[in-house]
Amino acid sequence: MVVQVNQRTPNSRKTMDGSQQRVEANILLLGADNVGKSALTVRFLTRRFIGEYGDIDSIYSRSDKIDGRDICFNIWDSSHSQNGDEAGHISERQLQWADGFILVYSICDRASFNVVRQQVQRIRQAKNKPPTAVPIIIVGNKRDLQHRRTVSSEEGRLLALSADCGFFEISAAETYHGVLLVFHGLIELIREARALKKGAAGFRGIVRSMSAVFGRKRTE
Repeated sequence: MVVQVNQRTPNSRKTMDGSQQRVEANILLLGADNVGKSALTVRFLTRRFIGEYGDIDSIYSRSDKIDGRDICFNIWDSSHSQNGDEAGHISERQLQWADGFILVYSICDRASFNVVRQQVQRIRQAKNKPPTAVPIIIVGNKRDLQHRRTVSSEEGRLLALSADCGFFEISAAETYHGVLLVFHGLIELIREARALKKGAAGFRGIVRSMSAVFGRKRTE
């Protein structure tokens, strides 16, 4: 496994081609302030947990190997309260950039859970595609703080089920494995979405070819 951490500004869109040995995916982390988005990102990148972070948008990269396939993760750790934006706001730039989304809330903060609910709706409306074509995983973080829980596991699962999203409840502070499952799970969803898109494109090509053939026959 090779880990490379780069802080850079969001710019060109990266693509992911499931037919190639090397897979590159853009992952956007969203959620309210203080839910642990940066802790989740750094835990995945370095296996370490750091409790305090600045409020700065950054993109990081990590290369990994999954099932014999080289994977490059480009992770946009998004600051929530940018320029006084309203809760749940996602910019067009972010939506265009991302191949998949991780929406994080704290199990100790019901308001952050409501932000995730709004963000799911925003993504679905903006993408205007079948749910399986927009890979999203919802993450309930801070599972180690059970005594402060205000959002039940069942509520998280029901939201994910109703929105056709993946769901994990983890503690970025306590374990690396749960964080790894989140990112690897999203990669699988992105690969499935790419395969569906490729299949649909192939089917449309067949339909166009058949239409052209039958069109020529009618004019002969």
